[in-house]
Amino acid sequence: MVDFGDRLKTLRIKNNLTQEQLAHRLGLTKSVISAYETGSRMPSYDTLITISRIFKVTTDYLLGVDRKNEIDLSGLTDEEKAALLNLVKAIKNR
Repeated sequence: MVDFGDRLKTLRIKNNLTQEQLAHRLGLTKSVISAYETGSRMPSYDTLITISRIFKVTTDYLLGVDRKNEIDLSGLTDEEKAALLNLVKAIKNR
């Protein structure tokens, strides 16, 4: 469960959300989101499920059990990574 905070922060940033915006969507405070991201606090089951729905990932992924949502981009240039990210966003928006 050590990975939860890092995964949450990464998903939040990739989705262009601030801690405050995510907190608002969850009915929480910004300080709670910060505590989740630093690992000093874990969400309730209900909040974990809501987070998974917001970011369209599984709870297993958030908890580090399921790694299928990760893609190894090592060896790619920044331009290639950006192009792949844009492609994924375009597919999601279809």
